[in-house]
Amino acid sequence: MHALFADRPSAGHALAEYLTGYVDRDDVIVLALPRGGVPVAFEVAQRLGVELDVFLVRKLGAPGHAELAMGALAGGGTLVRNDQVIYGLGIEEETIAQAVDAERRELARREGAYRVSRTAADVTGRVVLLIDDGMATGATMRAAVDAIRRRGPAHVVVAVPVASEQACRQMRLVADGVVCLNTPSTFFSVGQYYADFSQTTDDEVRELLRRAVITK
Repeated sequence: MHALFADRPSAGHALAEYLTGYVDRDDVIVLALPRGGVPVAFEVAQRLGVELDVFLVRKLGAPGHAELAMGALAGGGTLVRNDQVIYGLGIEEETIAQAVDAERRELARREGAYRVSRTAADVTGRVVLLIDDGMATGATMRAAVDAIRRRGPAHVVVAVPVASEQACRQMRLVADGVVCLNTPSTFFSVGQYYADFSQTTDDEVRELLRRAVITK
């Protein structure tokens, strides 16, 4: 399987070309799903000349299948379950509860690590571009969309460089707009479509958020 993108920044450049209708609009904000979505979203926000912030969501990896999401948890306590995976693998409720507790603690840690003195951006009445480096099951993005809806945006647009066909179909049912640059017919993981899919660090996230503030 050949890589579609050299790395996340290059994927962001490609994605931005499909979002030029949002250039220099004060009512638009780019929200990145950390950590991998931040380098992608940074390039999009810079190209569009709009505000960048993060929106914290944590995938609940299935036991023994870390890349497979049995659900996802977003800020504010929004929980999305992937019942197909849960029932298919026979995952017990106690296992799900333990994963939720662990990821809730990680959400709190990252909120403190990324925000520092920053407050979460107000999305009320705005067009939100939700960006990640890709979607496999779509569970993580679904949790983000559901949580953002509670904050009163005008529109929620999901945009990713690569995704499974199933994930894109599901997003079209819950988002106001969906941009999936590539939907390979055979899809196992997001990382297989990047030549460099090394982990994005907390320090890199903080640096990109700092640069976005300075250059905006």
